Amino acid sequence: MGEGGAPWPEARVLVTGGAGFIGSALVWELNSRGCRKIVIADFARREERKILGPLRFEDYITPEAALSRVTGGARREFDFVFHMGACSSTTETNADYLRRNNYEYSRDLAERALAAGTRFVYASSAATYGDGSAGMDDTDPAGLERLKPLNLYGKSKNDMDLYAWRHGWLDRVVALKYFNVFGPNEGHKGDMRSVVHKSFEQAMRGGVIRLFRSYRPDYADGEQKRDFLYIKDATEITLYLATHEGARGIYNVGSGRARTWSDLAMAVFAALGREPHIEYVEMPENIREYYQYFTEANIGKLRASGYAAPIRPLEGAVGDYVRNYLLPGRALGEGSVEGG
Repeated sequence: MGEGGAPWPEARVLVTGGAGFIGSALVWELNSRGCRKIVIADFARREERKILGPLRFEDYITPEAALSRVTGGARREFDFVFHMGACSSTTETNADYLRRNNYEYSRDLAERALAAGTRFVYASSAATYGDGSAGMDDTDPAGLERLKPLNLYGKSKNDMDLYAWRHGWLDRVVALKYFNVFGPNEGHKGDMRSVVHKSFEQAMRGGVIRLFRSYRPDYADGEQKRDFLYIKDATEITLYLATHEGARGIYNVGSGRARTWSDLAMAVFAALGREPHIEYVEMPENIREYYQYFTEANIGKLRASGYAAPIRPLEGAVGDYVRNYLLPGRALGEGSVEGG
């Protein structure tokens, strides 16, 4: 590994969750860098597997099979393990299910990868930061104990981060706290799709985008803020940190600039060339107590590592997504797309 990146054409790679949103986009980015020796581990449904059509990989296995292949045999099978697979539903209420999938499996896979001397990169989440009152700092692992996630999903991700810190793994792995990632290959995610995807459908269907009202006096309707990150930036950052020799521990993966939901809706209308029409609707009562009103990634640690590439502005990213993928109905890798 080094500053110029891994020799991807020769690299042997396992991607868990490779038929999911970030996982499939990562496979696409690896393909674009000449990597074909990829094994995907997933439990994808038929509609999720469709996005694998344009991608190039050697094998498709179950997550359980991946555990044995990471450490099986006398020869190390993989140079890199990208663990992107998890239950990503922020409204999941089955704590045991989340513990098994997001914590225990991640722990077991990491342990085997480290034993095999394989570079291990895994997806954490900005959901671990909760309401942000304990900060959104990726430089102080001890601060993980102070975090209070607002949902069980965030807790399951923080449990893995805590385990990695307490067992000294953060000196040997890379944990990525993805913020609000959006882009191609997310259509199968149902209600967990990004608001960009949902807003596009609303604008196309009725010409109106509906956003949640605010229930805090310090935020006007539509002025709640999130750190939105385009999937192409997310995959580029992920591969940079995987191959950068000095990268270890937790990294915030975001744009570094919070933007409002209204900004996002206006970007969708601009990409469609339509006059903006926004309506504010009631937020479901079951999520009001757990809603994040502000997230913004401090990406100082990422920049200090040497990552100097500019991060796509929201308007440009939404424009690329809407015009080159959503309107033509493309997945990553289909057709010749500007910026792809």
